[in-house]
Amino acid sequence: MSRGAANAARAGGVSCGANRAGGDWQQRADVVIVGTGVAGLAAALAAHRDGRRVVILSKAAETATFHAQGGIAVVLPRTEDTVDAHVQDTLAAGAGLCDPDAVRSIVADGYHAVADLIADGARFDESAPGRFALTREGGHSIRRIIHAGGDATGAEVQRALDQAAATLDIRRNHVALEILHDDSAVTGVLVRNADGLGVVHAPSVILATGGLGHLYSATTNPEGSTGDGIALALWAGVGVSDIEFIQFHPTMLFDRGAGGRRPLITEALRGEGAVLRDARGDSVTEGVHPMGDLAPRDVVAAAIEARLRETGDECVFLDARAVERFERRFPTVTAACHAAGIDPTRQPIPVVPGAHYSCGGVLTDVHGRTGLPGLFAAGEVARTGMHGANRLASNSLLEGLVVGGRAGRAAAAHARAAGSPVGGVVERRRDAHDRRDLQRAMTRWASVVRDGAGLHDLAAVLEDAPAGVIRSRADFEDAALTATARVVAAAALARTESRGCHHRSDFPGSDPTQAVSHTVHAQPALTAPLS
Repeated sequence: MSRGAANAARAGGVSCGANRAGGDWQQRADVVIVGTGVAGLAAALAAHRDGRRVVILSKAAETATFHAQGGIAVVLPRTEDTVDAHVQDTLAAGAGLCDPDAVRSIVADGYHAVADLIADGARFDESAPGRFALTREGGHSIRRIIHAGGDATGAEVQRALDQAAATLDIRRNHVALEILHDDSAVTGVLVRNADGLGVVHAPSVILATGGLGHLYSATTNPEGSTGDGIALALWAGVGVSDIEFIQFHPTMLFDRGAGGRRPLITEALRGEGAVLRDARGDSVTEGVHPMGDLAPRDVVAAAIEARLRETGDECVFLDARAVERFERRFPTVTAACHAAGIDPTRQPIPVVPGAHYSCGGVLTDVHGRTGLPGLFAAGEVARTGMHGANRLASNSLLEGLVVGGRAGRAAAAHARAAGSPVGGVVERRRDAHDRRDLQRAMTRWASVVRDGAGLHDLAAVLEDAPAGVIRSRADFEDAALTATARVVAAAALARTESRGCHHRSDFPGSDPTQAVSHTVHAQPALTAPLS
């Protein structure tokens, strides 16, 4: 018996060769989660603890959660911090596009979500027994960032959730190709695995696929961050919002000519006193923002980009030589620097902005519900209104924990009410651009600073993409990247102003009349069935 068939039997489904529903096998679940990062596993555990049959689909071995360094922004009891203060910092970073009610809802539930994570085995750094060690990052008015392993918070969060979810039905090397629905509600997921093309019938599906960093030639994201959930939602007729707001982390380790995933140099370094300087030793952010190097990420990334255009230099430098106990406090950064031949205790670290986080995504409420009944989204793939035009540092793990858990409970409730749908499927052709060409085009025309002429050129390039059948993970990712790039370009063209992490050189100022979010849908031509 193949692994797919064994999993089907364990889940109470069938594995039965080619069938009228489409594909080579069929299985059944109550809730299907696509993704195994913080939001996906938080959702899976919540749905499982609600008594639902859960199947988790995992495409890639690495998650963005694992690579998160800084920590979790959370208001702790019995501290000087308040929910109001965290909300205000988040709204300020979001540049007028946050949903204040959504922000308050998620921030207020943060400590409970962290407490649940600790109950599942997570351990955070302490300044004294029973007292969390706190750090500060850009845009925060107070120290409220809890962390683990110095700068390995994501690894600890992933470890704890992996351990808690170890007995759940996690399907490795399974690629979700399409959300199946009957025009009124979700009926399942079309999946490709080693056994071929198959269907997991389920009334509830949760997208927790992470980000879209590999739209660009270099990114802090792991290789699986190819906009999968954005594409799946678009193909299912669900809109995405604020997708033009892609956060470029100010400090990605620079290595001339290196592409793909590049190491992140955590913002917490600046919270502990590291400073940004150019090749001449001049401050990069002096006079740019009252918070200087601890300004929100969009401000710092734009300041670096402007300085590089002005000087013609390839990078700027983060001088962390005065940071105490550097190697102990920041072991992940230390290892990355050493691998690049840099001693951060003796040398400034060369850095550039790098594609890091999608502030927008699939349009949801604070419980992960989309406009299609039975389809949910949580984590980076979702747009709850938490981040607006720019994400406040360390709010991502917070949102993933809170909304992931809520989405799991909401999906479980929907599955309980919906019963056991059966949906058929027609395999479809999808437009797919050559990945390297797409990444070069996005890097050239839709990076930290854009303009209308470049975005029009980008849209023209993206429109010219051949359609084909998806036969592999690579085929699917190329199609997902193409669909995602198209809506990013469309949204960026529509926003004729600079706001948050969306910078237009032809519209350098903000327009108060554009302080609204835009929703974008896929073009019908992208989902033409096979003839």
